[in-house]
Amino acid sequence: MTSQRLKNSGSQTNTWHPAWVAVLGSLWLASVGNYALWQQIHQLPEVSGLRGLAFALGFGAIIAATITTLLGFLNWRGGLKPVLSVFFLSAASGAYFMVSYGIVIDSTMITNVLQTDTKEALDLLNWRMLISLMLLGVLPCWVLWITPLKTLRFGQQAISNIITVVASLALIVAALLAVFQDFSSIMRNHTQLRYLVNPLNSFYAIGVVAAKPFQRDNKILLPVGQDAKAAALKPSDKPPLLLLVLGETARMGNFGINGYERNTTPELAKENIISLKGVMSCGTSTATSVPCMFSHMGKETFEARKNNFESLIDVLQHAGLAVLWIDNQSGCKGVCERVPQALTKELKHPTLCKDGECFDEIMLQQLDDRIKALPAERRAKGVVVVMHQMGSHGPAYYKRVPDSFKKFQPECKSNALQDCSRDQVVNSFDNTILYTDHFLGQAIQWLKKTEATAAPALLYVSDHGESLGENNLYLHGLPYRVAPDVQKRVPWITWWSSRFEQQRGLSRGCLKNKVNAALTHDSYFHSVLGLMGVSTEVYQAKLDVHADCRSAS
Repeated sequence: MTSQRLKNSGSQTNTWHPAWVAVLGSLWLASVGNYALWQQIHQLPEVSGLRGLAFALGFGAIIAATITTLLGFLNWRGGLKPVLSVFFLSAASGAYFMVSYGIVIDSTMITNVLQTDTKEALDLLNWRMLISLMLLGVLPCWVLWITPLKTLRFGQQAISNIITVVASLALIVAALLAVFQDFSSIMRNHTQLRYLVNPLNSFYAIGVVAAKPFQRDNKILLPVGQDAKAAALKPSDKPPLLLLVLGETARMGNFGINGYERNTTPELAKENIISLKGVMSCGTSTATSVPCMFSHMGKETFEARKNNFESLIDVLQHAGLAVLWIDNQSGCKGVCERVPQALTKELKHPTLCKDGECFDEIMLQQLDDRIKALPAERRAKGVVVVMHQMGSHGPAYYKRVPDSFKKFQPECKSNALQDCSRDQVVNSFDNTILYTDHFLGQAIQWLKKTEATAAPALLYVSDHGESLGENNLYLHGLPYRVAPDVQKRVPWITWWSSRFEQQRGLSRGCLKNKVNAALTHDSYFHSVLGLMGVSTEVYQAKLDVHADCRSAS
């Protein structure tokens, strides 16, 4: 950090004025700290040549002046260095993830960070990340802390801060007026850029997340479907057994049964399944999609809700059914807290578990015993088992698959996806789909063995998709309105036993006619209730994928 040294007429001749340090720190953040932003802007055809340079300079001045304004309010004795250090470290972290994975920082991403467990966090660590944090965060912090600051009296500091804020605001107005035409057009047509302004994006997102408790009452959980009743079974009927597999980060387009050029689903292809290909997710992250798809409200109402409500799992419980949630992930995001649960992180297995993580097949272990432990009176009405996969959770795709299912080679064996070729990244991801296919095939085989005592069925739906390097984007979590379809289009796969199909009066041919129909996660809640024959006032037949595929009887 270099600039003209401010000289003091008093004894502090070798010290720096805090205002200049704030300005220099802001310039560092606006330039180097916003590399991801300038990289994106450089690619815009609207601002090429000298016009683009003028826009970049004006936009950079706006960012630097905005940061300086914030520091002007926080620049009090002893406070500048800690505050500016937080800015540097936040910017370094944000810059690494935005540049490396093509993500943006918004409230959803901050929520994901807060809900990330230790295993997920460790998957993100690599030498590239550490070097970036050292150069972009620790280095400027070190320069800052070895720089002596001039000590000002309270009145002097107040005057200095006022001048800093006023001058910064004036610069913001002047720069905005100079580039307003391009600025307004670009911000309107490329809304993702606002999520790249570093570290202001992180601070704004944290503020949004922190404000949610004031916008929504999280202390009260409102009941849903307390009137729910399961359909009465005929003497000749067997209790329904529905296995809900909640997929993780699976792209619809990478399933062989959906037309993908690779045979990633050989086991499902042998089964009498129906795969719907026109389904869009509720969100682009687990923290958003899972609570939303298990909600009765639908995406728009769910996002605008003022209160939290019980979930689909609670309604099934209210209906008197036996419900079990088995989790091989980082939790159910609050939707399963009031039903029996089994967490695989507590399990030990010589081949299916290692290093504190288990392959998805572990969820099929001891499954019969887990179901038998549920109340008999509930099991007599029907059983719903939810299995939350590890699935295709990135960036360490290679960790999710046993060696025997790593068919597509060479694979990316790094969590720094940008260090691998795109072919390697796709190979690693496709191996996770191949293993998911095997897991679903094994689940169907287990269901077939229960047909003597139950009417089994399976419904597999993923929570969201994934970017695999298209347009230099990786992973998921982009704001929904700007996220590519690969992060939002998800697989929806159904398997019914003949007994389940007959008892429920379902038409397989009718459902096949909906293979390419435009659907969303909004249908999940109501479709599951419909499959289990649960009647309740919150059920909406128009959102039940199977409603018009059931006979009136």
